[in-house]
Amino acid sequence: MRRTGSPPVTGRGARAHRAVRRRLWPRRCWIPATTALLTLGVAWVCLGSAGAVPGIPGVPGIPGLSGRPGLSGRFGPVSAPAAARDSPAPGLASPAPAPMLVPQSGPGTFTVATAGVNATRAGRAYRVEVEDGTGIDPDEAAAQISAILNDARGWSRGGVVFRQVADDSATLVIRIASPDTADAICAAGGLATHGELNCRVRQTVAVNLRRWQLGSPEFDGPPEEYRALIINHEVGHWLGYGHRDCPGPGKPAPVMMQQINGLHGCLSNAWPYAPDGTFYDGPPVP
Repeated sequence: MRRTGSPPVTGRGARAHRAVRRRLWPRRCWIPATTALLTLGVAWVCLGSAGAVPGIPGVPGIPGLSGRPGLSGRFGPVSAPAAARDSPAPGLASPAPAPMLVPQSGPGTFTVATAGVNATRAGRAYRVEVEDGTGIDPDEAAAQISAILNDARGWSRGGVVFRQVADDSATLVIRIASPDTADAICAAGGLATHGELNCRVRQTVAVNLRRWQLGSPEFDGPPEEYRALIINHEVGHWLGYGHRDCPGPGKPAPVMMQQINGLHGCLSNAWPYAPDGTFYDGPPVP
């Protein structure tokens, strides 16, 4: 069926009409094809210069947007603006804080804490020392140790009185030391602590800096609470107490239990006495 409109072209006019169409056909086809190629080329230049989307290989980035910190685009490192780093997107957890760095070794020299010293008070004299270069303030550490020793749940509940000194009158010396230095102190008493453990050798308690700062993965509580366990456990040895085992599943672990080696069903506990004055005990370790 023929469309209505102009009459059909016949004869010489038809041949001329077909010749014109042949001359015009390449232009009509090449113009849109060329336009399409130019469009694709501009898109490639715009998208390619932005770099790849971080975390999605092969997907080009978008100009004006940055990737996640630490990842690289096509033309170098990509970092988020400060506001994006400080304020995570809704629904995303904040980045975990960087792990605390604990020096493995130190000079082997110590600074004696002087704040809190009481030379006239009656009681068992102890001295606090901190290895130089550990980043621990001796007076701040001594304040924490004093609070632990004199806590109502501590050894003072059993009638032991402590007083801090800064001279050689101390019969107990508590030293916070780097892992290597703590190992050397413990080795003098025949103990192998492997850069991880605390110990008591005669009148010296060696507190491993790693345990003081980081706590223990076996202890259900913050490092500050684990410090109480360190002091109470090692001072307990100084007072003559030996190791104890777990008294039963679900019960508080005795402070003289080596909780860093596992709780064996007991609950983490940093104190020798309960708030009501009950002594946390367990079967002696052979």
